[in-house]
Amino acid sequence: MTDLMTSIYETPLGALTLVLDGEVIVICEFADRAERVTRQLKQYYDGLRPTEASLPASIKTAFDSYFGGDRDALDGLETAPLGTPYEQKVWETLRTVRAGTTTSYGALAAELSSSPRAVGRANGRNPICLIHPCHRIIGADGSLTGYAGGIERKSWLLHHEGARLFA
Repeated sequence: MTDLMTSIYETPLGALTLVLDGEVIVICEFADRAERVTRQLKQYYDGLRPTEASLPASIKTAFDSYFGGDRDALDGLETAPLGTPYEQKVWETLRTVRAGTTTSYGALAAELSSSPRAVGRANGRNPICLIHPCHRIIGADGSLTGYAGGIERKSWLLHHEGARLFA
């Protein structure tokens, strides 16, 4: 691992804090959730102090495009979140839930031969919001349950992506 860098990206929903290893995103959290970033850095990168840097142009362009209306613009970004093997499996599976669609915790659990609670727990620990789109996971009844960034952001993101909501 090279030296970690941190950058801020302003979105319509508030600033994002991105932690990068070169051009690989290892953490992406809303800046008002700084305790999550601090906890992840301590748990997985203890002793490394990220330096502030400009966001690489390719990553900035992808986020600009996403918030400009290209709902698939984040799909090509490279990520490397650290977590348990199970968490990493869940987070990678999140990337298969296409923009404009949602799935339930139960459906995702069935796909992974797991339990909805285990999926929910891993989803709640997702260190890379938006790119590993945990906001696309909803309750079986269509309700907007749980989102570390807040339900209002989850709702905004789903509407931005054109998802049909039932609750």
